Amino acid sequence: MNVIETSGLSKRYRSTWALHDFSVAVPAGQVTALVGPNGAGKTTLLNLTVGLTAPTAGTVTVLGGKPAGSPDALDGIAFVAQDAPLYKNLPVADMLQLTSNLNRRFDRGYARERLSELGIPLNRKAGKLSGGQQAQLALTLALARRPRLLVLDEPLANLDPLARHDFMAAVLLAAGGGMSVMLSSHVLAELERVADYLILISGGRAQMAGEVDGMLARHRVLTGPAAEADLIAQLLPVVHARRAEAQAHLLVRTSGAGEPVPPGWEAHPVGLEELVLAYLREPGAAALPGPARVRKSEPTEVSR
Repeated sequence: MNVIETSGLSKRYRSTWALHDFSVAVPAGQVTALVGPNGAGKTTLLNLTVGLTAPTAGTVTVLGGKPAGSPDALDGIAFVAQDAPLYKNLPVADMLQLTSNLNRRFDRGYARERLSELGIPLNRKAGKLSGGQQAQLALTLALARRPRLLVLDEPLANLDPLARHDFMAAVLLAAGGGMSVMLSSHVLAELERVADYLILISGGRAQMAGEVDGMLARHRVLTGPAAEADLIAQLLPVVHARRAEAQAHLLVRTSGAGEPVPPGWEAHPVGLEELVLAYLREPGAAALPGPARVRKSEPTEVSR
């Protein structure tokens, strides 16, 4: 089952296309990382997924084919936006009560127990909590709805390293229980620790999408004489190159781990952060074949 599936999805704000012909299928039961530069269309895609806005063209379905924004879809999705939206003047206990009243399914016992374990007092106003505590409160309210899909838009942006680690540990625990997670973030080091599936979005289009392990297996870094770099580029697709006077480092796409290494060159595995940064630096790099259907066209101006 696909937890999110889009076909020709496009969104225009006046004369600007934030997403254009975006087609991707995200399998259920995964922690999916959504990455891309500022203005690539990540927040627009998430807003379309949770039904906060309607597409200009194309379709988006969730949870095995339910139209995004429909009552059946909303009942199974929880969303945490970047600014951890909370009523800052309400005590935590009142936030629990309000969220419980607004949702058909809300596990108040779980929420109270989790907040107690985190040391977040119920009588304190949400606005008086630290940034990390506010993020954990927003996550608790989302998890207590027992969603099938948890959507997180830049939840780590304003957190210190310890708060980020604790937040992601909670997300991993939830995912271990069978929940699907879609996570947008610029903190690549954290994503490398948790992501099973990756979508790289650039210019409002899906540049790359697929299982993280498969992507890493089909890339490697070749190190060898700079004078031979152009020759290697004729043999293998080079995503990104770094050259010094004597030595070159080429991140290349391969057919698999068994592909021979050119004589005089050394091959090294690539990490997720290095891979993503290479594609971000080279937005024109050809996309990997896979579930994302990517169509080449002229650049698109994007504002979100």
